[in-house]
Amino acid sequence: MLSTLRRALAGTYWRLSRWTLRSEPTPARAGVLVGAPHTSNWDFVLMLAIAWRLGLDVRWLGKHTLFAGWRGPLMRALGGIPVDRRDPSRVVDDVLAHVRAGEVFHLVVTPEGTRSGAGWKSGFYRIARAADLPVTLGYVDRTTMTTGLGPTLRLTGDVRADMDVIRAFYADKAGLRPALRTEPRLADEDRPG
Repeated sequence: MLSTLRRALAGTYWRLSRWTLRSEPTPARAGVLVGAPHTSNWDFVLMLAIAWRLGLDVRWLGKHTLFAGWRGPLMRALGGIPVDRRDPSRVVDDVLAHVRAGEVFHLVVTPEGTRSGAGWKSGFYRIARAADLPVTLGYVDRTTMTTGLGPTLRLTGDVRADMDVIRAFYADKAGLRPALRTEPRLADEDRPG
């Protein structure tokens, strides 16, 4: 019932929206969905509209303060997993605990984090490798007014090579606020293998 309602809401959104949804096939069961460029809070609305339209069961990471008070049940109902950013080392372990507990979902990760900085956070990469999950590249591109899901990759463990593929995909994607776009680059790329 809830999934039918979500698909109907998303269908209405896409009919009325100025945005065009374009999507390649996604893994049916589970995976990591990268949301980039993450330059606006409106990315969240687009992400839900994409997931609901495609019938994907998604979870997403949000700072724990979003889950305080009356917002907590709503955020969890929308698929939120609270993350305490004061201890970033726990984020990967917390997500892997959900996977190991048998939960099946697509995890949406915005590796740009707070929408500013010198590069991407590596959590999506570490989660995908540790849980052996495919990574689907989601995008928002204001220049073409398109959004959706692009190719799905299996990360090889060669961080630089994997990120070269990811960079090539996002090279022409501007985000809602292009000035806030962060280049897809992980600190791990510069470490000797």
